[in-house]
Amino acid sequence: MSLGKDGKMVILSSPSGAGKTTLVKLLSERKEFHISISHTTRKPRPTEKQDKDYYFVNIEEFKRLINNDELLEYAKVFNNYYGTSRSPVINYLEKGENVIFDIDWQGADQIKNKKLDYKLITFFILPPSKEILFERLSNRDMQDKLIAEERMKEFGRDVLHWINYDYVIINDNLEKCYNNISDLIDAEFKGGPKNYDKQYIRNHIEKLTS
Repeated sequence: MSLGKDGKMVILSSPSGAGKTTLVKLLSERKEFHISISHTTRKPRPTEKQDKDYYFVNIEEFKRLINNDELLEYAKVFNNYYGTSRSPVINYLEKGENVIFDIDWQGADQIKNKKLDYKLITFFILPPSKEILFERLSNRDMQDKLIAEERMKEFGRDVLHWINYDYVIINDNLEKCYNNISDLIDAEFKGGPKNYDKQYIRNHIEKLTS
């Protein structure tokens, strides 16, 4: 599905555990976005597959990609590197096909700063509360509470970057959150009214950071 002559880019970022990866998969399936698959130096989780969820590489290969300027963006997160290959993304966009990114705020900033000649919409996903986020992190395939606690510490820093995104969406219900994002994408791509209350978001962030 092409929504114009050139493809368009949508970025979803969030603190760890807020649900962006699930939302990216839904948007890919229902709105026919190509998911930009990231390279990473971290080990795969039990349910993850090579070349589908990530390109799992060693640190030497990742540094080669950096040195050859083959990455559109990259960042170090929790002692592991993550990055997006430039060529497949540009190839999709030039064919008029849309691309969605599951990346953190560092990568989002790098892509925005490159000022590529393609429309870009950015979303920051937040949990309904810190308590629910900790519960989600603790129930993930990481049984170690210390890992969940480490990610909670990072949450306090990550959430401050919400201001740099076009839209911030609260993931208190997956289907509702998906519909909010989908409606805003359609409004941006096709024109039309946008149902978005920035003051409500500001109030929610104050609760999360207090």
